[in-house]
Amino acid sequence: MRALLFALALSTTALAPACAAPVPTSTANVPEFKPAFDGQTRAEAVTSKTAISVAEVATGLSNPWSLAFLPDGRMLVSEKAPGALRIIDAKGNMSPPLAGTPAVDARGQGGMMGVAVPGDGYIYWTYAEPREGGNGLAVARGKLVDGAQPRIDNATVIFRMMPTLDSDKHFGGKLVFPADGTLFVTLGERSILPGRMQAQKLDSHFGKIVRINRDGSIPKDNPFVGKAGAKPEIWSYGHRNILSAALDGRGRLWEVEHGPKGGDEVNLVQKAKDYGWPTITYGEEYSGKPIGESRTQAPGMEQPVYYWDPVIGPAGAVIPAGKMFPEWRGNLLIGGLATKDLVRLVLRNDRVVGEERLLGDRGERIRDVAEGPDGAIWLLTDGKQGKLLRLTPKG
Repeated sequence: MRALLFALALSTTALAPACAAPVPTSTANVPEFKPAFDGQTRAEAVTSKTAISVAEVATGLSNPWSLAFLPDGRMLVSEKAPGALRIIDAKGNMSPPLAGTPAVDARGQGGMMGVAVPGDGYIYWTYAEPREGGNGLAVARGKLVDGAQPRIDNATVIFRMMPTLDSDKHFGGKLVFPADGTLFVTLGERSILPGRMQAQKLDSHFGKIVRINRDGSIPKDNPFVGKAGAKPEIWSYGHRNILSAALDGRGRLWEVEHGPKGGDEVNLVQKAKDYGWPTITYGEEYSGKPIGESRTQAPGMEQPVYYWDPVIGPAGAVIPAGKMFPEWRGNLLIGGLATKDLVRLVLRNDRVVGEERLLGDRGERIRDVAEGPDGAIWLLTDGKQGKLLRLTPKG
């Protein structure tokens, strides 16, 4: 572990004027697709007024995926492959892998994924669970026992994505804890065609956001409780692969999901709503062929608040309270895997009115984004030699 402080000087101009251009990017993959409303894509470029210092707090992490803060300020960090949880303190001291975690399927996009510490005495995590006939996302919780060799006691699976499918892609895996004591879990549609075609079917968990209680039971006010042929855990559906989700200051759930070739989306999630995948999309197949009937709109299906073409590869997101970065209060900060930067969206009246790309000069894939108790912004970089970074105002 080592620490490295350096300044990233940013210009001090205010929000760009009304005639400003969007963030420079390449030509859209599907230029014939037009936004449904003004500002739905390629919002005006803005520039933060705050100069940033970036500290490398820890290095050498094996494919880190997610981080969460323990009550004493240390961090619980997941390593996707081979599949481990570690504790890291603010100085970068790293524990051995926690004992007591279940086996994971670390192929492809699988492994150990989301982590959360909601303050109820448990730690929670998601992982790709190996099963007969394939795998699926599972959510587990347990009690952290600290010490020289920390461990998890009484690890219990509280949710399993069903059905089982043999795919190494699109697990989802983010955990979000609203104030009502429930738990949102984001679920991918497994990428391959047999999974994709279940994203809008209510008898499958694929391509859904589910809402459960913290013990795995079903909240009685979920929208599909008691509906024949529908899984009662489902909160929203028609999603592709959600690796970014966060609550805003009003407790509302926002998610940022991967599109195909083009069409990464930002959605403000509402219960029982259909977000359209794969019937509607602002992208195309990786081969360049159209998806389905090549539609961007359809009756009864929600439009994204914002979309990108070309994509950013969204992973990890936070809507900061802004204690340390007041000008970022209420903005959406998103890790860019494809663009190798931190993407900042300025939100106003539930619309995106500005976009900024930060830290692109580092050339590192940003896997997760979190706001610390003191207001610092923490990042995980992706890769076999992943890093834990801390962002603070310069000076």
